[in-house]
Amino acid sequence: MTTDSSTLTSIANDYHFSDVFARQVRALGQSGDVLLCITTSGGSANIVSAIEAAHDRDMPVVLLSGRDGGAAAVALAQGDLEIRVPSGSTARTQEVHILVLHCLCDLIDRSLLGEGEE
Repeated sequence: MTTDSSTLTSIANDYHFSDVFARQVRALGQSGDVLLCITTSGGSANIVSAIEAAHDRDMPVVLLSGRDGGAAAVALAQGDLEIRVPSGSTARTQEVHILVLHCLCDLIDRSLLGEGEE
């Protein structure tokens, strides 16, 4: 959702930066979609707002977090999934998040397309 700079800046300017993801989730998200959130601190207000918006749209959330999960982990509901990297190092957390994202993409590919190359 951050690739559209016009949307990002208009929401931040006209509403609040903490709404940049939540407003997009409310506009585009549908029941049955899954929201993937990535935060190293867990304290980003825009991530917490996006999680709340996803719940309003009956969307489950997958949260990649760091440290103690922060407010984002607290905002999760029953049925949501948190993959936490309990490290105080932002660099280590981001490295593990990248690995997790690659693994998730591989699992999704295999699920949708069948067995792939090893």
